[in-house]
Amino acid sequence: MLGINYASILEVKKEMVKVDGYEVPEGLYYSKEWFWVKIEDGKARIGITDYAQKQLREIVFVELPGAGGTVKANEPFGSVESVKAVSDLVAPLSGTIEQANQEVTSKPELLNEDPFGKGWLLIVSPSNLNAELAALMDFNKSVEWHKSLIAKG
Repeated sequence: MLGINYASILEVKKEMVKVDGYEVPEGLYYSKEWFWVKIEDGKARIGITDYAQKQLREIVFVELPGAGGTVKANEPFGSVESVKAVSDLVAPLSGTIEQANQEVTSKPELLNEDPFGKGWLLIVSPSNLNAELAALMDFNKSVEWHKSLIAKG
């Protein structure tokens, strides 16, 4: 180990863990492309993680596809621009877009202010839910992954 005291950087809260200041809520699935997925009545709500929004810093522009389009797991579906960089948004799941959050296109700062709430990006009707969820990280795996990222610096 690198001499990191995880007890000092791991703060447990109700239904959420903080790993070195990065929020990791329970009840979600996570991709290594910095996205979270919440399953709601067979649909998947998708957004960017707290880690992603903090790395991007001040988000100034979001481009999302419209409802009725499709997304494919591990392929770009839009972009986000910050004062630091322009980044692709990479789909964690495949399916048909039921709804795109138009509020984040007019108020991109919502991704910084509330990435797990008002800052969601898409609601998707998944085409291969069980197989693709198996490829994502659950809460416990995501916490361990965040710890490894922080240990690497």
